[in-house]
Amino acid sequence: MKTKDLTKEPPCSPRVRIRDYVILARAIDKCRAELAGKAGEYHYDCPLDRTLFTFKGITGEEFKEQVRRGRNDEDLGIWVDEHGIAKTPEEIQAWSDSMETYCLYNNLEKRESFVLECTRLGLNPAKTTLFEWLEADDRASFPAAALHV
Repeated sequence: MKTKDLTKEPPCSPRVRIRDYVILARAIDKCRAELAGKAGEYHYDCPLDRTLFTFKGITGEEFKEQVRRGRNDEDLGIWVDEHGIAKTPEEIQAWSDSMETYCLYNNLEKRESFVLECTRLGLNPAKTTLFEWLEADDRASFPAAALHV
Protein backbone atom coordinates (compact mmCIF):
# COMPACT_ATOMS: atom_id res chain seq x y z
CA MET A 1 0.00 0.00 0.00
CA LYS A 2 1.25 3.45 -0.87
CA THR A 3 1.29 5.75 2.10
CA LYS A 4 0.85 9.39 1.22
CA ASP A 5 3.24 11.81 2.87
CA LEU A 6 0.75 14.38 4.10
CA THR A 7 3.53 16.86 4.74
CA LYS A 8 3.91 17.03 0.93
CA GLU A 9 0.46 16.29 -0.48
CA PRO A 10 -3.13 16.25 0.74
CA PRO A 11 -5.17 13.15 1.49
CA CYS A 12 -7.90 12.09 -0.94
CA SER A 13 -10.89 14.32 -1.31
CA PRO A 14 -13.65 13.37 1.12
CA ARG A 15 -15.84 12.84 -1.99
CA VAL A 16 -13.84 9.81 -3.14
CA ARG A 17 -16.01 6.79 -2.47
CA ILE A 18 -14.96 3.30 -1.51
CA ARG A 19 -17.92 0.90 -1.54
CA ASP A 20 -20.04 4.07 -1.76
CA TYR A 21 -18.76 5.52 1.54
CA VAL A 22 -17.58 9.14 1.34
CA ILE A 23 -14.81 10.10 3.80
CA LEU A 24 -13.42 6.53 3.89
CA ALA A 25 -10.59 7.07 1.38
CA ARG A 26 -9.52 10.25 3.17
CA ALA A 27 -9.62 8.51 6.56
CA ILE A 28 -7.47 5.69 5.15
CA ASP A 29 -4.91 8.18 3.82
CA LYS A 30 -4.74 9.99 7.16
CA CYS A 31 -4.54 6.78 9.18
CA ARG A 32 -1.75 5.30 7.04
CA ALA A 33 0.14 8.60 7.20
CA GLU A 34 -0.24 8.77 10.98
CA LEU A 35 1.03 5.21 11.37
CA ALA A 36 4.04 6.12 9.17
CA GLY A 37 4.73 9.38 11.01
CA LYS A 38 3.82 11.41 7.89
CA ALA A 39 0.50 12.99 8.89
CA GLY A 40 1.75 16.57 8.99
CA GLU A 41 -1.09 18.90 10.00
CA TYR A 42 -3.77 16.26 9.33
CA HIS A 43 -5.45 14.38 12.14
CA TYR A 44 -6.80 10.86 11.94
CA ASP A 45 -9.99 10.09 13.90
CA CYS A 46 -11.00 13.75 13.70
CA PRO A 47 -14.68 14.82 13.78
CA LEU A 48 -14.99 14.22 10.02
CA ASP A 49 -13.66 10.65 10.29
CA ARG A 50 -15.91 10.07 13.29
CA THR A 51 -19.01 10.91 11.24
CA LEU A 52 -18.28 7.80 9.18
CA PHE A 53 -17.30 5.73 12.20
CA THR A 54 -20.45 6.77 14.07
CA PHE A 55 -22.65 6.06 11.06
CA LYS A 56 -21.22 2.54 10.95
CA GLY A 57 -20.92 2.02 14.71
CA ILE A 58 -17.17 1.37 14.71
CA THR A 59 -14.33 3.17 16.45
CA GLY A 60 -11.27 4.87 15.07
CA GLU A 61 -9.10 2.41 17.00
CA GLU A 62 -10.88 -0.63 15.53
CA PHE A 63 -10.43 0.79 12.06
CA LYS A 64 -6.81 1.75 12.71
CA GLU A 65 -6.04 -1.86 13.64
CA GLN A 66 -7.31 -2.97 10.22
CA VAL A 67 -5.16 -0.36 8.48
CA ARG A 68 -2.19 -1.45 10.60
CA ARG A 69 -2.66 -4.99 9.25
CA GLY A 70 -1.88 -3.69 5.77
CA ARG A 71 -5.30 -4.16 4.20
CA ASN A 72 -5.83 -2.47 0.84
CA ASP A 73 -8.54 0.14 0.27
CA GLU A 74 -11.13 -2.30 -1.06
CA ASP A 75 -10.53 -4.74 1.82
CA LEU A 76 -10.91 -1.88 4.30
CA GLY A 77 -14.22 -0.97 2.63
CA ILE A 78 -15.37 -4.58 2.95
CA TRP A 79 -14.32 -4.57 6.61
CA VAL A 80 -16.37 -1.40 7.20
CA ASP A 81 -19.35 -3.02 5.45
CA GLU A 82 -19.12 -6.12 7.64
CA HIS A 83 -18.60 -4.48 11.03
CA GLY A 84 -20.58 -2.22 13.29
CA ILE A 85 -24.15 -1.36 12.39
CA ALA A 86 -25.48 -3.15 9.30
CA LYS A 87 -26.41 -0.70 6.55
CA THR A 88 -28.14 -1.35 3.25
CA PRO A 89 -26.58 -0.06 0.04
CA GLU A 90 -29.42 2.48 -0.11
CA GLU A 91 -28.68 3.73 3.42
CA ILE A 92 -24.98 4.06 2.60
CA GLN A 93 -25.71 5.98 -0.59
CA ALA A 94 -28.23 8.27 1.12
CA TRP A 95 -25.79 9.01 3.96
CA SER A 96 -22.92 9.66 1.55
CA ASP A 97 -25.09 11.87 -0.63
CA SER A 98 -26.22 13.88 2.41
CA MET A 99 -22.62 14.31 3.56
CA GLU A 100 -21.68 15.72 0.15
CA THR A 101 -24.24 18.50 0.54
CA TYR A 102 -23.68 19.22 4.25
CA CYS A 103 -22.82 22.85 5.00
CA LEU A 104 -21.20 23.89 8.29
CA TYR A 105 -22.77 27.32 7.89
CA ASN A 106 -26.02 25.73 9.05
CA ASN A 107 -24.38 24.53 12.28
CA LEU A 108 -24.71 27.41 14.74
CA GLU A 109 -21.90 26.10 16.96
CA LYS A 110 -19.42 26.02 14.07
CA ARG A 111 -20.70 28.86 11.91
CA GLU A 112 -18.32 31.57 13.13
CA SER A 113 -15.13 29.58 12.54
CA PHE A 114 -16.48 28.25 9.23
CA VAL A 115 -17.19 31.80 8.03
CA LEU A 116 -13.64 32.83 8.93
CA GLU A 117 -12.14 29.83 7.14
CA CYS A 118 -14.27 30.34 4.03
CA THR A 119 -13.42 34.05 3.95
CA ARG A 120 -9.71 33.20 4.15
CA LEU A 121 -10.13 30.95 1.11
CA GLY A 122 -12.38 33.33 -0.86
CA LEU A 123 -15.46 31.10 -0.52
CA ASN A 124 -19.06 32.05 0.18
CA PRO A 125 -19.76 30.30 3.51
CA ALA A 126 -23.53 30.20 3.00
CA LYS A 127 -23.10 28.26 -0.26
CA THR A 128 -19.96 26.21 0.45
CA THR A 129 -20.30 22.59 1.50
CA LEU A 130 -18.00 21.00 4.03
CA PHE A 131 -16.34 18.98 1.28
CA GLU A 132 -15.83 22.05 -0.95
CA TRP A 133 -14.18 23.85 1.95
CA LEU A 134 -11.89 20.88 2.73
CA GLU A 135 -10.86 20.60 -0.93
CA ALA A 136 -10.15 24.34 -1.14
CA ASP A 137 -8.11 24.19 2.05
CA ASP A 138 -6.12 21.23 0.67
CA ARG A 139 -5.44 23.15 -2.56
CA ALA A 140 -4.32 26.21 -0.60
CA SER A 141 -2.01 24.09 1.55
CA PHE A 142 -0.49 22.20 -1.38
CA PRO A 143 -0.83 24.31 -4.54
CA ALA A 144 1.77 22.30 -6.48
CA ALA A 145 0.13 18.98 -5.57
CA ALA A 146 -3.27 20.29 -6.66
CA LEU A 147 -1.97 20.69 -10.21
CA HIS A 148 -1.38 16.94 -10.46
CA VAL A 149 -4.84 15.87 -9.30
